[in-house]
Amino acid sequence: MAEITASMVKELRAKTDAPMMECKKALSEAGGDLAKAEEILRIKLGNRASRAATRIAAEGLVGLRVSPDAKRGAMVELNCETDFVAKNPDFIAFAGELAKLVVEANPVDVQALSAMRHAGGSSVEEVRGALIGRIGENITIRRFARLEATGRLAQYVHGGAKIATLVDYSGGDEQLGRDLAMQVAATRPVALSAAEVPQELVRKERDIAAAKAAESGKPANIVEKMVDGAVQKYLKEVTLLGQPFVKDDKQTVQALLKAKGARVSKFVLFVVGEGIEKKSSDFAAEVMAQAGMAAKA
Repeated sequence: MAEITASMVKELRAKTDAPMMECKKALSEAGGDLAKAEEILRIKLGNRASRAATRIAAEGLVGLRVSPDAKRGAMVELNCETDFVAKNPDFIAFAGELAKLVVEANPVDVQALSAMRHAGGSSVEEVRGALIGRIGENITIRRFARLEATGRLAQYVHGGAKIATLVDYSGGDEQLGRDLAMQVAATRPVALSAAEVPQELVRKERDIAAAKAAESGKPANIVEKMVDGAVQKYLKEVTLLGQPFVKDDKQTVQALLKAKGARVSKFVLFVVGEGIEKKSSDFAAEVMAQAGMAAKA
């Protein structure tokens, strides 16, 4: 059997970026043939990526990039299975590189982004597959947003990049921009103004308010006013312009902007894993199930 040297392992690792022990095993299996070992690894890493793709990826982070002139920006949600992997330097770097690609190349969707060439020459999809192979968890590019500012962009990231915002604003100063981006992250508005709130949400809130008001036993005209009041209160809570400013709740964001001679054109908010049904597991039950399977075997 051919001797597997440290230099051989190092060379194979440089070519494939696979874990050291995986490289050593592949070289042993290939009898020291570097080319054959590389082929073995690519098959193994590909198989691992295929198996991982069936598992729920609801953790992760948001990669965020803004151009030096603050005119273009992008956010990309990159998901994994555990918070531990979300702190992996390679995972973090990949998220940042994806955001940079979106800013510079402006892909139409995730599929187009995945087909683009990464800095190293491989496609984004190939890099993602290799990362899955090295880390052993499912990794998915869930979504991205790209903004071209009419004014300039302010950004804010919170909680290990679990929450990220971009705000397109005009007037004011950089501190105002940062405050606005922090406001969006803290209060999570669904729209900029009442006119932009999806009608299905307004209808749902009106139905809830109507059901509550009906229980009061008050006259119909009073009930109608109660419902309208509840809907207006809801619209103020869920719109950026209608909300109280987090640093001074005596004034709304709209009043703050007016005082500063500023305006907001749009904003984007990403919250990692939002809307993804996370798998819950009972550790004791899993152990018992595995013990049962072992006993049967």
